[in-house]
Amino acid sequence: MPLTTTNTLKEWAVAVDALEQGKTIMLLRKGGIREENNRFHVTYNPVLLYPTYEHQQPHLLKPDYASQVTPVVSGWHPQTVRIGSWANITDIFQISTQAAVDALLPYHIWNEQFASGRFKWKPRQPLYVLLLRIYKLPLVQLIPYCSEYGGCRSWINVAEPISLEGAVPVVNDADYSQQTVQIRQILESGCRV
Repeated sequence: MPLTTTNTLKEWAVAVDALEQGKTIMLLRKGGIREENNRFHVTYNPVLLYPTYEHQQPHLLKPDYASQVTPVVSGWHPQTVRIGSWANITDIFQISTQAAVDALLPYHIWNEQFASGRFKWKPRQPLYVLLLRIYKLPLVQLIPYCSEYGGCRSWINVAEPISLEGAVPVVNDADYSQQTVQIRQILESGCRV
């Protein structure tokens, strides 16, 4: 594993917070508008987690998370970006049924409207489920925002490498294993296509 990286996954700030607090290990993705071939794929692993604010919508989150979001105007970004963790993407699933989307609802921060909407957007493409093992950095890094970080895409490279050394897992081995087993069982029980 590298000791430093510039490879970064962009995600809603509320989701990054939930991952860093161990409240979820899951992300749902179809990819940004600026993705290669307009499809999602995992470009990097491990990755730093880059919080975004522009597209967060409280009405698409479960109530506990909706209250944490203050909508911002299009194009808004902080002057400095907080990088507090990195992730190892341990599992990638493609789901193509509404039953699988519904069965996963207890495992992520989004509500039924978001999950169903994500599934139905670009209906010929699967919805990707990512399971992430999150590690908190020993010191939060504040990096200056660069215009190259903007736009609707999942993957960016930050300007300066950030050290992964000394990071500690947010969820212990046993709990992470238990959660991944439960999610795999759901997807392998006939909900996965």
